Amino acid sequence: MTNSLVTDYPAGISAIDAQFHRPRRAAIHLIVENGKIALVDTGTTSSIPGVISVLQEKNLAIEDVDYIILTHIHLDHAGGASHCMRVFPNARLVVHPRGARHMADPGKLISGAIAVYGDTEFKRVYGEIHAIDKKRIIEAPDESRIELNGRSLLFLDTPGHARHHNCIYDEKSNSFFTGDTFGVSYRELDANGMEFVFPTTTPVQFDPDAAHSSIDRIMRFNPEYAFLTHYSRIYHLERHAESMHELIDAHVSIARNAQDHADSTATSRFDTIRAALQALLLQRVRSHGCTMTEEDITNLLYSDIRLNTLGLEHWLDH
Repeated sequence: MTNSLVTDYPAGISAIDAQFHRPRRAAIHLIVENGKIALVDTGTTSSIPGVISVLQEKNLAIEDVDYIILTHIHLDHAGGASHCMRVFPNARLVVHPRGARHMADPGKLISGAIAVYGDTEFKRVYGEIHAIDKKRIIEAPDESRIELNGRSLLFLDTPGHARHHNCIYDEKSNSFFTGDTFGVSYRELDANGMEFVFPTTTPVQFDPDAAHSSIDRIMRFNPEYAFLTHYSRIYHLERHAESMHELIDAHVSIARNAQDHADSTATSRFDTIRAALQALLLQRVRSHGCTMTEEDITNLLYSDIRLNTLGLEHWLDH
């Protein structure tokens, strides 16, 4: 396809750009099995017209969307879910049991996001979020399965980034759809055929021990690929799992160091953690072989570093 929003992969999988803040920051994954459709994560409400345009170009009917699958309910992954349920009449929403009630009654989800972003920015980025009929919600507990026209998708409870996080194993492609559990990997940072992957410790449920365990659980399946929401397909998974373990420990060490020295410096704990994370990731990106300028790398990772810092502060305090 020539549509700039979509990247096609084997086994009926495509990545659709959610157009979240910038190109190729967040992916909505499309799975097609003999004409039947599942979407993994939704982006925001403003992402859905792009999804519909891709379906039209692929001659796929909106009536054939069987499932909207959420890896977790953070709004860059789930903000468009209620709009999806309005435009895909036969779809059912599949979500972790801890997230289901927030999809049926999104009031707390919305108020929490407004507290972070403010009302104006929330409406600009996320638009309208509506309650979803409980009858159209399927809760997916650990080791449950759904069938997409005979294609089995296995749900694993994978906390660490969030307690309401599932990763989805697709046996047909020997791949996982990992949301944020297997980290973030922007295609701009690829170098010499290798991806750069780093953890996301965003507020408010970062748990390093659980994060390590979830990565190990994924790797016990010996998957060939992981499809990350930020951004799409990576391989070399053994190497990346090792790097993720190292970087989770490094994030924790930076946070604890900042806590230990919080009273002995005029620099705020937030600024101390943020500067150390920036230095860590710049060094890792450089050693990875990326030739972007330091300014461009910093700009690309600015939001992630800020959110990781906030998440580490919340983890320290709780």
